[in-house]
Amino acid sequence: MSTVVTVSRRPRTHWLRQILALDPERDHTEIYRISAGYEFPWDYQRALELALFRTYCVPTISSLLEATGEFRNRPQKRYDDTALLMAELAEHGYDSPRGKEALRVINRAHGQYAISNDDMRYVLSTFVYEPVDWIDRYGWRPLSEHEKLAAFHFYRAVGARMGIREVPDTFEGFRTFKREYEAETFRYSETNRLVGTYTLDLLRSWYPKPLSKPVGVAVRALLDEPMLTAFGFRPAPSWVVTTAGRALRGRSAVVRLLPPRRKSMLGQTGKNLTYPGYPQGYRPSDLGAGPPPADIDPAYLARPRSTSAQE
Repeated sequence: MSTVVTVSRRPRTHWLRQILALDPERDHTEIYRISAGYEFPWDYQRALELALFRTYCVPTISSLLEATGEFRNRPQKRYDDTALLMAELAEHGYDSPRGKEALRVINRAHGQYAISNDDMRYVLSTFVYEPVDWIDRYGWRPLSEHEKLAAFHFYRAVGARMGIREVPDTFEGFRTFKREYEAETFRYSETNRLVGTYTLDLLRSWYPKPLSKPVGVAVRALLDEPMLTAFGFRPAPSWVVTTAGRALRGRSAVVRLLPPRRKSMLGQTGKNLTYPGYPQGYRPSDLGAGPPPADIDPAYLARPRSTSAQE
């Protein structure tokens, strides 16, 4: 992986100029690392939270998550595992020693269960397009085409190492798959509601009790109509939706005035309650879910199969 050159005085466009000097296909790992770690760390974190939330609108996904009990019993650990494993891949690269270790954890966790290739492809697509759409709406600057294409090539490469098949080979083709899969699969189910509620309760738990209810309403304000319907959640009042949008755009106006970040924020989440001080003293192999619960319906368990995924 190439090394980013630091300078003593950086203009606000410092990182963007470095990004535009790179090739979005060949240098996708470096571009994604800069974009997610230096330019938009807060936005990527919020967008990836929303991406995971979005996947719970697919009943085949939410029913498996409910069956494992991970969101019901250990929502904070499940959140921290996912956030940190993805940060390991972005910060160090999927072919680095830590990246390969993170992929082994991810593949072993997924390999225990019967997950369709289409559901895996869909989850992968949300990691590309939810941040793109979020930053287009709320970012302090628009994402460059280099950054959008680099995110696509990055996750397509990650998907290949996870054994995910038939990922479209163009940015627009993968977006089309995502839209069509949502139109086909998003519908209300009780497991959607349960997993969505566990996640909403987790987000609310990060704030003092008097703010818990307003936070829940604010989160609902960020969900679109298909998500609200699939979860069975009430829409937030229109004034909350308007206020939330203005607040996020106001934040971006302030961030636009700040100097460029000097330290990558990948993996430096203040909400990481499960692994204090991470990454100091931890390896990616310390992360991840345990074995399936003993009482899980065998229909959710994977049959032994050969795969090209990294073990």
